Amino acid sequence: MGPMCHFFFLVFVFLEADSAYPECNPDCICSDDNFGRSLLCMDTSLRKILGNIPKDIKKLRIENSHLTELPHGSFSNNSALEFLWLNFNNITVIHPGALEHLKDLKELRLQGNRLCTVPWTAFQATPVLNILDLKHNRLDVLPKQALQYLINLTYLDLSFNELMVVSEDVFIQWPMYQKSQQLMAKAEGISNVVLALHNNPWMCDCHLKGLVQFFKFIRPPVILMNSYLMCRGPLSKAGQFFYEVELNSCMKPKMSTPNSNITIQVGLNTTLSCLAQASPLPNIVWTYPLKKLKEFDVSTSPIGEDSIQSELVIPSAHLTDSGNYTCVATNSMGSSSIPISLHVQPPQAVPSSSSYLVSLEEHSYIYMRITKQTVYGIVLEWYAVTDNPSETWFTLYFGIYEAVKKEIVSVGPGINTYWVNDLLPATKYEACISLQSQPPRKDQCVVFVTGNDISELEKREKIIHIIVVACALVLAVPVGVYVCASEAHLGGLGHCLGHCPQRRNGARCPSTVIESRDAMFDNLTTGIDESLCLGEIREDQRWKSGKERASNKSQTESQNSVHLF
Repeated sequence: MGPMCHFFFLVFVFLEADSAYPECNPDCICSDDNFGRSLLCMDTSLRKILGNIPKDIKKLRIENSHLTELPHGSFSNNSALEFLWLNFNNITVIHPGALEHLKDLKELRLQGNRLCTVPWTAFQATPVLNILDLKHNRLDVLPKQALQYLINLTYLDLSFNELMVVSEDVFIQWPMYQKSQQLMAKAEGISNVVLALHNNPWMCDCHLKGLVQFFKFIRPPVILMNSYLMCRGPLSKAGQFFYEVELNSCMKPKMSTPNSNITIQVGLNTTLSCLAQASPLPNIVWTYPLKKLKEFDVSTSPIGEDSIQSELVIPSAHLTDSGNYTCVATNSMGSSSIPISLHVQPPQAVPSSSSYLVSLEEHSYIYMRITKQTVYGIVLEWYAVTDNPSETWFTLYFGIYEAVKKEIVSVGPGINTYWVNDLLPATKYEACISLQSQPPRKDQCVVFVTGNDISELEKREKIIHIIVVACALVLAVPVGVYVCASEAHLGGLGHCLGHCPQRRNGARCPSTVIESRDAMFDNLTTGIDESLCLGEIREDQRWKSGKERASNKSQTESQNSVHLF
């Protein structure tokens, strides 16, 4: 063979050899080492797995890049892979079929990514996997069946994750652990199995008791890389190591209360209390009929390791606060509750109650009006002249006019305003005020109707004006809500006129008052101009006079407010 033939033969061999080693990605480096041919891609801008990875690559390292996902079939053309390192990327999702065709994979490292969960069934495709490194991720759950497909795994690193509670069954059901126990029983040798679980925020309550006990008695060939596993919580266990902590078994809440039937006088303060024994400590809430209308202060504090006490404080109890209050405790084992009955009694009556109430009515006057109106509510205000203002209680009745049952609120001394919110449109309401528990008289009531639109407001404007003058009620009417009088206030007119002789500029004689009152009713029914009433009944004068009498009698009683939500 001549020299020329030798030359062409060498060129042919070179070309054949070069075709067996395809070119690497320009951003990566290909090399040969003891593991075989390797592809190294470091600090690249890669956002997905390369599609042209040489088929003979046995070791692939893509680190410090921008990978975010391992989709299905990511390595379908690289069945020769034995070592896969994907550390320090931004991987958040691994598809269950991402590892298909990697039957020879021995080592998978995913350190420093953003994994919150792992599709553990994906490891069915990697039967010879020995090393799985998942440290410095965000794993917070380890299912009981997580390790069942890792039948040849000898190194598992789950350190520096977010694991709080893990069942001991995860490791007891692990095929490698079961195999090690069987070989130990037969006195046969077996390679070590290394676990790394340190630097997780372990919550050392009853749910972790099984795992703590498991690691207290673990022996080679199962080895903890760091045996100083530490509790992060609860507060009573924080900083303790697994080998020194003692945990109780989980328990559903057991409830108790020092007093399940409480009776108090109206206006007094009271505290309802319940105690829950449970593990872990439960969450406690209180339920009661008026919870949507008003919230009471609740304090909860642990008492011992497995007990917690909760107190509900009711200041200045009203009659409407009576009812059943339920303390409900809930934890992962279930919930329990205990009822507490509260009975609020009205002020005790004077022994000669009938004569006392008659006397009280003869020497007492109550003037009520609507002082403020908003789109959805009103403010009721009243002034009262009583013999003993510092001890006089009032009862406020409020509700839809036709309703048989009204909202009843007991109002203490010194309080003279009441907020009413969430009124319905086009609805007739009635509000009444009376002394203590007496039934209200018609002249102690305000009846009003909420409107729908401006046109209806304009139609009722004249009627409102007549009632304002006649019954001495100031009924301001904003757009959206307006008030008109009903027949209940016509009765109030007689009461207003009946007190005219007491006024400084009162009528000249009672007969005149009666005649004027009859004339007024006639005028109202026939639509005659309301000016006939102005001589004796002017709203500002009557309200000012009533207010002065109430002010002198109560000796500058402080004004407080009661709100209806």
